[in-house]
Amino acid sequence: MKRMLLTALTLLILVVSALPAFSFEPFVETEQGAIAILYHTYKNGASANDGATNFDFRNEGGQDIVFPFERYAVGATIAGRHRAWFTYQPLELVTNVTFRENVTVGAESDGSTAQTFAAGTPMELTYSFPFYRFTYTYDVLGKHDNAVLGFGLVLQIRDASVKFFALNTDSSATPAEGLYVSQNVGLVPALAIYSEYRFPFGLKLSADIAGSYASSSFFNGADFDFEGSILDASLRMGYEMENGFELFGTARFFGGSAKGLSGPDDSWAVSSYNYTENYIAALTVSVGASWSR
Repeated sequence: MKRMLLTALTLLILVVSALPAFSFEPFVETEQGAIAILYHTYKNGASANDGATNFDFRNEGGQDIVFPFERYAVGATIAGRHRAWFTYQPLELVTNVTFRENVTVGAESDGSTAQTFAAGTPMELTYSFPFYRFTYTYDVLGKHDNAVLGFGLVLQIRDASVKFFALNTDSSATPAEGLYVSQNVGLVPALAIYSEYRFPFGLKLSADIAGSYASSSFFNGADFDFEGSILDASLRMGYEMENGFELFGTARFFGGSAKGLSGPDDSWAVSSYNYTENYIAALTVSVGASWSR
């Protein structure tokens, strides 16, 4: 991860160094904190009415606790009005729970099931959803020294990996009884808003929003329908110190949804059942530090 941040910063410096007439103000930041899942359900099968369980990760899967959170960014403000940055946010939620009811993940259209984990089975559940995001905004308040209001675009790469693993699997159990895995990678475009206001005595308030919603295969560049959305919105309060350093605290909401059919895939690690419903909403609180030139 550190190597990716250094590479991104080096590329920004090399690109802008070829344009000496433009000002270039690089920045790096990191934040650490906690994340609480507000709502999270997941369903996977052959169709919307195939008998698969609409599994509640928060209330049935042990995600009703607080998890560690981290986030990193590197970027630059160019010519005073152009802001471009790369964000990396890891996210892996691993929980252990004993199922109180049968849970079916993946189901055939004829009603037969792919994986059914029986009530009383101790489970290890993994939900991994890190993303890599490039954001660009243009400041429409370029003449205001203390205020920024930027509008732009986001291009996000997200990795999704879901695993249900039965901890009491023995030699007599078939693979379908012990393990379910589904994972994929996707490219998500979105709109971005960035704003900040700097007070003369060092206090800085800022807000950052990235979001999108699509319900047509046209936006996915594919031949199947889907419905998907993302929303990542934060409020930050920081204090500017000497030598370009800043300490800050952030409250953030982020969530997303995916519903519908996907295309066929030959990968053994991708679910062979092409209907998915996945909804998640989370709240994070973190503290961090940044440096800018």
